[in-house]
Amino acid sequence: MTRACARAHVNKNRPTNATRCSSSVQFILLILRFIPLLTACHQHQLARAVEFRRLIWSVKFFDFTRPITLFTTLFIWKVLAMRQRILMMFVCAAVLTACNKPETKTEGEASERALQISPEDLLPIQSNALAMGAVITGTVQPARRADLRAEVQAVVLQVLKENGDVVKRGDLLVRLDDAAIRDSMNSAGEAVRAASQSFDQAERQLQRLKKLRESGMVTTQQLEDSEIRRNNAQSDLAAAQTRQAQARQQLQRTEARAPFDGVVSDKKVSAGDSAQVGKELLKVVDPTSLRFEGFVSADSIGSVKLGEKVSFRINGYGADEFTGTVTRVSPSANPATRQVEVQVGFDGGRQPALSGLFAEGRIAAGGTALTIPASSLVMESDKAYAWSVNGTSLKKSPLKLGARDSRRGDYVVISGLSEGDQVLRAPAVTLKDGQKIKFAAAPSPKADTADVTTDKTRKGG
Repeated sequence: MTRACARAHVNKNRPTNATRCSSSVQFILLILRFIPLLTACHQHQLARAVEFRRLIWSVKFFDFTRPITLFTTLFIWKVLAMRQRILMMFVCAAVLTACNKPETKTEGEASERALQISPEDLLPIQSNALAMGAVITGTVQPARRADLRAEVQAVVLQVLKENGDVVKRGDLLVRLDDAAIRDSMNSAGEAVRAASQSFDQAERQLQRLKKLRESGMVTTQQLEDSEIRRNNAQSDLAAAQTRQAQARQQLQRTEARAPFDGVVSDKKVSAGDSAQVGKELLKVVDPTSLRFEGFVSADSIGSVKLGEKVSFRINGYGADEFTGTVTRVSPSANPATRQVEVQVGFDGGRQPALSGLFAEGRIAAGGTALTIPASSLVMESDKAYAWSVNGTSLKKSPLKLGARDSRRGDYVVISGLSEGDQVLRAPAVTLKDGQKIKFAAAPSPKADTADVTTDKTRKGG
C-alpha cells in the first residue's frame, strides 16, 4: 500500500465530529443511568462500583483516545462525593468540547491546493526566425560622414561647436587666422585695378591708331605694336583677377563649415592650436544614415547574397535585436585577414542613436520554426519535458527537440507542442503532473483609482 493510500485509510477510519458528538450524548445518558451506582461507590458498595466500571469500559463507541473525555472520566471517580448537579456540569462541558472541536485538514487535502500563477509566469510557444547563416562582426557606422581638415596653414582662432552639437548645412564650425591671406587678397585686388587701367589705356590707344590708319597718318607697324600692348595688358588683367580669386578662396578656407545636416562627433583642435595643411579639425556625421559595416569569413562568403536578412545585436543595447538587409558585398577580400566586407542597412527605421558600437549577428538563412528557451525545459536523462497549461491543470509534455539557435540559444521544437501553447517560463522542481492551477486576478483599475482619490483626500484634509 502506497503512502497516499495509507493516509486515505487512516483518514477513513478516523471518527468525525458528528460521530464524536453522538458518542458523547450517549455517554451522558449512561452517566445519568448509573448515578445511583456512583453514590453507592461513595458508600463503599464495591460490588456495584465494579459493575459500573465494567459497563463503562464495555462501551465500544466511546472514544477514550480524546484527552478531554479521559480526563472527565477520571475526574468523575475523584469527585464521587460531590452532588449530582456539579457532576452533570462537568459532563456537559466535556460533551460540548467534543462537539465543538473543529476538524483539522488532512495532509492529503493540503497537498491538493491549487498552484497560483500569474500571466508573467507563462510563455506562449510561437515561430521565430532561425539564425543558421554566416557570422557577421563589425561596427555601426554612418553612411554620411565628413572629416573636416585644414586647407591652409594658420592658427586656430575659434571653435564654435562641441562634440554632440547638432549642426545645419553651412553652419560655421572652426575659424582660422586669416590676416595674412586677407593681405594677399587686398594686394591681388590692387593688382587687378592697375591691370584694368593699363588694359583700358591700351584699348583706347589701339582704337585711335585704327582711325588714323584709315586716313593714312600711321603705319601698319605702329598699329600692330599698339594691338600687342593691348593684348599684353589684357593678359595682365586676367592674371591679376586669377590671383584675386585664389586669395578669396584661401580666405574662405579659413572657415570650416558643416557640409550637411548632422552632429559633431569628434573635435580634434582647440583655440590657439597651429593647424598645418591636412590637419583634422573635427568630424560631422549624419545619425540618420547609420548602417552595420561588418566582415564575413571567406569560407562563408558563398552563402551571403544581396537582399538577405540579418539579425544582430549591438553592444550597449542588451538583448535588443536589430534586423537589416545586406546592401553591399565587397568584391575583394582583405589581404591581411582574408575577410570580406559586408554592409547591412537597418530595417523599419529602427536603429541605434550612436555610431562606432560593436555589433555581431548572423544571416537569417535558417527559416522559421517553433522554438522554446532553455529556461522552460526540464531535462531528465536524455529526455526533455515542458510544463504546459491544460485548462486548469499542469501537464508534463514530453518534447522532441531539434537544433539549437546559436544566436538566441533557443531549441527547435519538433514535436510535443503546438503554436499558441502556453508553458511555464521557469518551472520549479516540485511540480506534479495534473496539478491544479489558479490564475492570479489582475489588479482592478477602479480600485487603484479609488486608492489614489483617498490619498488625495487625506492629503487635502
